[in-house]
Amino acid sequence: MPGIDECLLEAMLLPGARGAALVDWVSGLPIGTVGESPGGDHEITAVETAELARLAGEHHVFTAPAGPGAAADADIAVEDVVVTTTNGYHLLRFVDSPLDTCVVAYLWLDRDEGNLALARIRLRSLAERLVLV
Repeated sequence: MPGIDECLLEAMLLPGARGAALVDWVSGLPIGTVGESPGGDHEITAVETAELARLAGEHHVFTAPAGPGAAADADIAVEDVVVTTTNGYHLLRFVDSPLDTCVVAYLWLDRDEGNLALARIRLRSLAERLVLV
């Protein structure tokens, strides 16, 4: 099971990967970063990533009941967020942890070289195997 550094380095092996980070989405602090940052500053990117994660993760419109007949408390948790820009893809994947932490994995892909579907699958796998200690 990969730790923080291994997880980030493995994310950077994806085609078109430009940068990756693990971010505490409550505080906006980067837990780990690798590669480039869209604005050139990993700390600012972490804060902005945390803001987007909070918007998606804390609003009921994104955690609606599972469907007709579903129990009112059977909410669907947000798994990931994808933002598409003219030159890239920005993926945020929420990380489940036995610790009481709120961590999101962030991956920035070049739009011409990246494969969005593959990146989502691999980022999910990394998030599931990630060991936070």
